[in-house]
Amino acid sequence: MEPQVLLDLKNVNKVFGNNHVLRDINLQIERGKFITFLGPSGCGKTTLLRSIAGFYTVDEGEVWIDGKQVNDLPPYKRGTPMVFQEYALFPHMTVFDNIAYGLDIKKRPEEEIEKRVKGALAQVKLTGLEGRYPHEMSGGQQQRVAMARALVMNSPIILLDEPLSNLDAKLREEVRVELRGIQQDLGLTVIYVTHDQLEALSMSDYVVVFNKGAIDQYGTPHEIYYEPRTQYVADFIGTTNFIEATVLEHNEREALVSYGKETPTKVLAKVLVNKGEQVLLSVRPESLRINHPDGGEFCIRATVKSSMFLGEKERYFLEDNAGKEWIVDAYDIGQTHYTGEVVITASADKLHLIKKNND
Repeated sequence: MEPQVLLDLKNVNKVFGNNHVLRDINLQIERGKFITFLGPSGCGKTTLLRSIAGFYTVDEGEVWIDGKQVNDLPPYKRGTPMVFQEYALFPHMTVFDNIAYGLDIKKRPEEEIEKRVKGALAQVKLTGLEGRYPHEMSGGQQQRVAMARALVMNSPIILLDEPLSNLDAKLREEVRVELRGIQQDLGLTVIYVTHDQLEALSMSDYVVVFNKGAIDQYGTPHEIYYEPRTQYVADFIGTTNFIEATVLEHNEREALVSYGKETPTKVLAKVLVNKGEQVLLSVRPESLRINHPDGGEFCIRATVKSSMFLGEKERYFLEDNAGKEWIVDAYDIGQTHYTGEVVITASADKLHLIKKNND
């Protein structure tokens, strides 16, 4: 039986000059999962991807792939084909020859090469285009060729470095669905680098959020979005409302918190807190409701300042009596348009407690 953990990173560090780019990275990735490295430019996500591929040598720590330590192995011996942002296709080669390049280097039999290349072409929906050259293809087609070149190697891990960033919005969405479909159909292990939150949340089994060379959180898209562990993650992923609060009581699972002059509220607490500690509550705009008849444990009065139509929802911008700004998403479009003074409510399970300034 194959080991479930395919990639194991142990205390990985990388330094460029005075810049500590990767800080004590510890991460285990299971076979057959789609993992996204997410973060802003310069956070270390691409450096880690290249370190896994072998293009960079880590300064400290160990890289294990499929039960073998690969620190000293060159890229071509690691079995980690990489799809680059620029696609890196050979302009003088046909689509077929581009895809077959890695197999040619390994001196595979011609019969095997033809069979595997045709299979990869079918997987990325490019059958019949094998005789074309890169300049004769659209950006989306070139991206598919790059993906096919990785697929044809039958490698345990495929690495993708922002492969969709050069495509327009509609094509990005189409290729995003195709990539996820290929990964699920073939049971591939994919590590995908992006700064696009929508890509990360919509494609991944797990998301790794990077902050200044370190991992701030590793979890499912739902956990990353609704249960951020740090202020950085809550602020970086999507839009949220922060509420400054004080811990009045706490146990292993819950904390009773107060905020402003409102009635204390009991919320889930997945981080260790102390009595009297100043914390933040994070609540997403879609988790708040305006003038809802059922109310909720969280309740505050505010005044609508403006609104914005966003297709499936209306986004409201409000201000409470203390001058704090709020963002609320309402989905009852066409039924009610809110103006003036309103009541914002939420159930307590929508309030997520995090530590302040934990970045």
